[in-house]
Amino acid sequence: MVFKTLREDINAYLERDPAARGPLEIVLCYPGFHALVTYRFCHWLWKCRLFLLGRFLSHIGRMLSGIEIHPGAVIGKRFVIDHGTGVVIGETAVIGDDVTLYHDVTLGGVAPSVDSQSQVGQKRHPTLEDGVIVGSGAQILGPITIGAHARVGANSVVTKDIESSVTAVGVPAKVIMPRDKEKAREFQAYATSTDCPDPVLQTIESLRAQVTALTQRIEELEADAAAKPETEDQEPTRKRAG
Repeated sequence: MVFKTLREDINAYLERDPAARGPLEIVLCYPGFHALVTYRFCHWLWKCRLFLLGRFLSHIGRMLSGIEIHPGAVIGKRFVIDHGTGVVIGETAVIGDDVTLYHDVTLGGVAPSVDSQSQVGQKRHPTLEDGVIVGSGAQILGPITIGAHARVGANSVVTKDIESSVTAVGVPAKVIMPRDKEKAREFQAYATSTDCPDPVLQTIESLRAQVTALTQRIEELEADAAAKPETEDQEPTRKRAG
């Protein structure tokens, strides 16, 4: 069962990384795969209640791969960590099947540490449902849910639930592309696509439109103000002439 799962993980790398030339290269050269193998063994130890040993071996794996996965996290099949350096996955994180993370992604908790004993067993970290793609540098924080086949753009900060089959970017993350279940199932590297709108450009265009409207309004008011004195000056002249 374990070997079948690892074989599926290797195939997932082959499907999603065009730089992968074969299974042997993935086994020998991919830190994301090394971290995943270490996690699967440490998670088995964790379920056997060998908590300290599981944590210690996962710590060794972090030093070797640069990827920190808590052995208490639950990770599904065909999980891919591309490049991987700086990835952090917390204890109560839940990751579904066919999920892809890029480097510097954090699946973290926001609960204070002062009550750490009372928080044991509580849900503190995110849930990523099947097919989620998270771009590099994204921070997904708290016991929230990222819906199936959703995409989180690079460097986004997510603190609220994200619906399935949407794309969210920004700080804080907001949905910029609506549901499209057919397209959402297609793999997009770094959670981007050619038709993905630029939120910064959208904001600039909105501000530009507002400035144009205000400029036109000011010109109209100035024209009205310039016409009023002339009308008022002509009125007394007519009265004197009469």
